[in-house]
Amino acid sequence: MLRSQAISTFQPLAALLLALFCGVAEAAPQPITTLPLEAEEGNRWRLPAGEYTGQFIIDQSMKLLCEPGAVLQAQGEGNGLLIEASDVTVEGCTLLDWGRDLTAMNAAIFVQPKAQRVVIRDNQLRGAGFGVWVDGSKDVSLIGNRIEGDTSTRSQDRGNGIHLYAVSGARIIDNQVRHTRDGIYIDTSNGNHIEGNVLEDLRYGVHYMFANDNSVIGNVTRRTRTGYALMQSRKLEVIGNRSEGDENYGILMNYITYSTIRDNVVSDVRSGSTGDSMISGAEGKALFIYNSLFNTIEGNRFEKSALGIHLTAGSEDNRIAGNAFIGNQQQVKYVATRTQEWSIDGRGNYWSDYLGWDRNNDGLGDLAYEPNDNVDRVLWLYPQVRLLMNSPSIEVLRWVQRAFPVIKSPGVQDSHPLMQPPTEPSISKTQEPTP
Repeated sequence: MLRSQAISTFQPLAALLLALFCGVAEAAPQPITTLPLEAEEGNRWRLPAGEYTGQFIIDQSMKLLCEPGAVLQAQGEGNGLLIEASDVTVEGCTLLDWGRDLTAMNAAIFVQPKAQRVVIRDNQLRGAGFGVWVDGSKDVSLIGNRIEGDTSTRSQDRGNGIHLYAVSGARIIDNQVRHTRDGIYIDTSNGNHIEGNVLEDLRYGVHYMFANDNSVIGNVTRRTRTGYALMQSRKLEVIGNRSEGDENYGILMNYITYSTIRDNVVSDVRSGSTGDSMISGAEGKALFIYNSLFNTIEGNRFEKSALGIHLTAGSEDNRIAGNAFIGNQQQVKYVATRTQEWSIDGRGNYWSDYLGWDRNNDGLGDLAYEPNDNVDRVLWLYPQVRLLMNSPSIEVLRWVQRAFPVIKSPGVQDSHPLMQPPTEPSISKTQEPTP
């Protein structure tokens, strides 16, 4: 009697366990060759239009070309496409609704460490997890992809559009990323090239952590909480990029050394909440330099922002010249212990609020530009004092400082300010704002 009861109790439990395990088996990734691929010359395989459900693996070298209308629907689980082989190309595919488990690194396309020389080109990815995760691979190319996050999910719970970990030799070119957490995240990855990408409506547009010898060329960020977050890295080349209408920071440098920041345009950085940013302060800074040394910052244009440039925490021995600071509410905020000269070989920067003159018409101001004085420092410490900006007491303080320079605090001095700003570079058609 007891045995029959035990058997009757076990049978439905066994059925439930069997169903669960079968479910796991059914959700396991399938070889891409289970799809109706059409063979072509040169190891090319074409996937006809249609919706293909499940998760898939590419475990052999091949070129997968999707016809228009070919969709891989991952049904909210795992990785949409797992690449385990080298010399794989995935082109023209649409991937939807992969898993959203960030701890498990769920991604539309996940590239394994042993997969090298992978090319991911002209694909459409829409989902809540990571877009493309490249894990420890070499010489990967991500070109012309369109990656869209899930706006129904909180920003911090979304995956990054493109995530590189321990990657070298990658080329990230002409991608468009919107509504993911970060646009492009580069972690512990050296020798990679990022160019011509458009990154909109994100936390960070480009985010570097512990990554050296990387180049960031001609990218555009818009409506992010930080356009370019450069952290704990050295020998970066950040050239010809744009930050338009970002919040908090256009370019943030945190412990960046021996790097070049050149010919970038940062405009309309808005004050806002720093949220989960590592650095406090929400003044809307076009350029924030924190604990960063031995960098070259030249030919940039910082304009129409709440604060043009902020240096603090020992950020010294940087070469800063040939830049333009135009129409910022405050041009410079400098917190350090010694005066810095912001001109190189007799050439300084352009300042829209410079009131000097150029009597010999050499293009340089005859008087030095000194953006900060003791009054500015009082205003930084006690913002409420701004109510007295035009009062006689403030004017007396400024007069005393000019009359008795010995009491002047260390600050920034540009001994050769430029009388004209450099020409602003234009953007290409593909980098215009997304409607």
